[in-house]
Amino acid sequence: MEALAEALLEGHPRALAKLISRVEDRAPGYEAVVDALYPQAQAKGAYRVGITGPPGAGKSTLVDRLVTRFRAEGKRVGVLACDPTSPFSGGAVLGDRVRMQSLRDDEGVFIRSLATRGSLGGLSEMAHEVAVLLEAAGYDVIVFETIGVGQVEIDVMESADTVVVVLTPQSGDAIQALKAGLMEIADVFAMNKADQPEADRAAQALQLALRPDMTEGMWIPPILKISALRDEGIERLKEAIERHRAHLGEEGLREKRKGRLRAFLQRIVEEELRRRLWNSYGTALLDTQIEKIFQGKQGPYAAARALLQQRERGHTERGHTKPA
Repeated sequence: MEALAEALLEGHPRALAKLISRVEDRAPGYEAVVDALYPQAQAKGAYRVGITGPPGAGKSTLVDRLVTRFRAEGKRVGVLACDPTSPFSGGAVLGDRVRMQSLRDDEGVFIRSLATRGSLGGLSEMAHEVAVLLEAAGYDVIVFETIGVGQVEIDVMESADTVVVVLTPQSGDAIQALKAGLMEIADVFAMNKADQPEADRAAQALQLALRPDMTEGMWIPPILKISALRDEGIERLKEAIERHRAHLGEEGLREKRKGRLRAFLQRIVEEELRRRLWNSYGTALLDTQIEKIFQGKQGPYAAARALLQQRERGHTERGHTKPA
């Protein structure tokens, strides 16, 4: 993988594609490659844009149109399109790639479908690591497209600098929707399919719902009516993304990225602790506690405490001291 990393830094897209596959599969040594490339990625610092919204909102078509605008400015763009996991192969279903055919032959665009593989947050669990590879490879903008999400799938907030929530006039009552977590993470609202008669009413209802939250100095998410299919309003959407970036400024962007790194490190530590925890128990201890629950001798919380106590005793016997 070291040779692939070197080829990636030299600008070879096939090396990038192969490394992404290794990272997605968590192949042995992938952590060292991510660590080695991280300084390069951090120095280059691509701007990250998240595109999220409910199923059928037109996210893939919108990404296609938006990327074309970035490319017109000479920016290299990486697109990470998160698709449902195939129940047969475990890979991505590739639905989003099919809807981005106009970008297929553009050497300045790298499109990768990532399988969610059980992640409930709308993005692949490995989306951040893959974005690091894209940054190290010199892409200027990274676009995350989530799967069709509902109210709580908001991982994109921790991955992107600017989050665009795509809605349609049929997305439901906009005022009610604002109570959902998905709506609270928006930096920009894009009301797609604006040629439909209900679009004006839906946009107005959303605008009225935002007003009570207006505070001096805060970023107020603009609501833009667009039609991705007709390629209308996309330039205004791009300008809104750029205004949000300007609003963040260098300090705001730095804080966002530090928060992203914090969440990334927490995930790594939690995964490692979980692995060590269950490896230390072994299946025999776990099966013993399960059997006691089934026999009515104890409840699940008592069983969990017994497992933790067993682990603490094991640490003490090996010469470890328990935390104060």
